[in-house]
Parts: sequence; C-alpha cells; structure tokens
Amino acid sequence: MAAVVYQEEYIRNSRGVRLFTCRWLPLSSPKAIVFLCHGYGMECSYFMKVVGTTLASYGYAVFGIDYEGHGWSMGGRCYIKRFENIVNDCTTFFKSISAQPEYKEKRRFLYGESMGGAVALLIHKKDPSFWHGGILVAPMCKISEKVKPHPLIISLLTKVEDVIPKWKIVPTKDVIDLAFKDPVKREEIRSNKLIYQHKPKLKTALEMLRTSMNLEESLHEITLPFFVLHGEADTVTDPEVSKALYEQASSKDKTIKLYPGMWHGLTSGEPDENIQIVFSDIISWLDKRCVVESGTSFQFQGNNLSVPEMMIAKMASPRTMKAQKRGNYLCGWKGRGFQHYDSAV
Repeated sequence: MAAVVYQEEYIRNSRGVRLFTCRWLPLSSPKAIVFLCHGYGMECSYFMKVVGTTLASYGYAVFGIDYEGHGWSMGGRCYIKRFENIVNDCTTFFKSISAQPEYKEKRRFLYGESMGGAVALLIHKKDPSFWHGGILVAPMCKISEKVKPHPLIISLLTKVEDVIPKWKIVPTKDVIDLAFKDPVKREEIRSNKLIYQHKPKLKTALEMLRTSMNLEESLHEITLPFFVLHGEADTVTDPEVSKALYEQASSKDKTIKLYPGMWHGLTSGEPDENIQIVFSDIISWLDKRCVVESGTSFQFQGNNLSVPEMMIAKMASPRTMKAQKRGNYLCGWKGRGFQHYDSAV
C-alpha cells in the first residue's frame, strides 16, 4: 500500500464551537477529493482511519470532520440540538477545502456511514450540482417499519424534549455488539474512548428520527450519483432502507450492492477478507467516475461556495505521520454470490 500523509487541524464553526478535522493525502496529486461523514457517536481520526488510509493509498485526498460533540470536537457529548447544524458545519468545511487552489478542478465525492449517510444526502440536497457522487455505507435514510415508533410515542416525547433534552431515557441495545461481527475488531472499537457508548439523549434521538422520516419522504429528490452498500445481516439499519433509496432516488447513475452474511460495520467490523471485498468495490466505483473525458473540466465554481466565516487554526503540534499499512486492497477483486446492480451499466 502506498505511503499516505496524515494531518489534523481544528476549525471553528459559525457558532464558535471548536471542531476537529483530519485528512489523509496521497504523495502525488489526488485523483479526486472524498469527504467523510461518520456515524452517530463515532469519530474520524481512529475509527475511520482505515477508510482514509485505504482511499488515500489509491490516490484520493480524504478529509474528515468530527461533528460537534463527537470525537475530538467540542460541544455537549453526543448531543445533537439541531441536525441541520451538522449538515451546515460539514458543508462549510467541505466547500472550504474544495475552494483551495490545489483542489478546485478535482471531482468531489461524499462518503457516509450509517447516520453519516443521512448527513451526506442532506449535504447533497443543499447544492445538488456541486457534488459528483456519493458512497453510502449502510445509510440511515429511512426508518425501518420493524422499529418505527408509534406516532403517539413520538408525540409524547416531542412534548417533553425541550424540558429534558439531555436525558438518556431512550432505551437502546448495545450497538457495538450488533454492528461489528469480528470479535477482535469489536473489542478494539469498544476500547476507543472517543466513541460514545451510552444511551442517546432525548433530543438527539428525536432529531435523528425526524431526519430519517424527512429523508424517507423525499428520497425521490435525490439526484446524486451514488453507490449504496449494505450487509444483508445488518440489524442496526435495515437493508430494506438501502433498497428503498435505490428504487426511489431520481439519480441516473445509481448502484446498490448487498453483501450476504455481512453486518453493519462493512469497513471496520468484518473479517479482513470481507473488508477487502468492500473496499475493492468502493475503489472500483470511484475510479470509474474519475475518468475525465477529453476537453472536460471540473472547475470549482466560486459562486457555489456560499461559505460563512470559517476560522481555521492549525494545531500547535499537529500529528503528521505516514499512516500504518493495514493490508492490501486489490482493485477489481470481487467475491462470488454478491448481489450487484448498477443503473449506469
């Protein structure tokens, strides 16, 4: 695997909150830019390191941001007051990177896992023509009928959300046990103290619920070229959710792949051979969409930036290092028996 440069820096959002950002860069000029949207309770620097390192080793510049209250970022621990704040913070940061001279003519892709899939889709909806594609891994874009709360329960909780917004009264199962199949990887993830491992706070849970329900009602508005991946044995987000996205989205270029026997954590919780298959598919999809036709330019349009004031302050001692080698991910290698549908073919 090619050497990768890893860097970190802090920024401040429009509300003055200090947010952690990181990047994995290839040593040569990147093929394109990939922006990471992590899942609920997760973070980028450690949990998504394999994603960043792998994509960068295949020539992509990868940028991540910890949402407010997540990972290294400041704010109430895993407290989502307004889901729109996450979307706006990511949009602002991602567009500020895209405006930099070395990236202006690069194609721009969103990458979202779980709740990050919802974030990526909402970023796209704010400015559909700005993004060239998205990778959606087990996305949270619709509430499965199996777990959708009764409207009366939602109504009751909504009435008290502003009274007890941070109360951890929402019953949940151990998501780490349900999401990550490989027992060794599961315990490594559990030992990551940057990951939130408690019950969700009331307002956070309602914001996620409302976001999913709103997305469900507007899946037909999605025009982003996308590749949605889902484990068929996923019990955290229902594979039917990804099927609904694929069937209802208006995107002309859309691909879905369902992996028999795989769980929720496709890039982090499966045995190594399964993770290799998943990354092979992701890189293959990206590579095909980075081919520039003769005479075609992907010049960044300044009038699409719409970036509010973004204060970027480099850390006093950013941790810059060559990322560790984490196995070889071979482009084009696919396993047998995997469902794969591609509307672009």
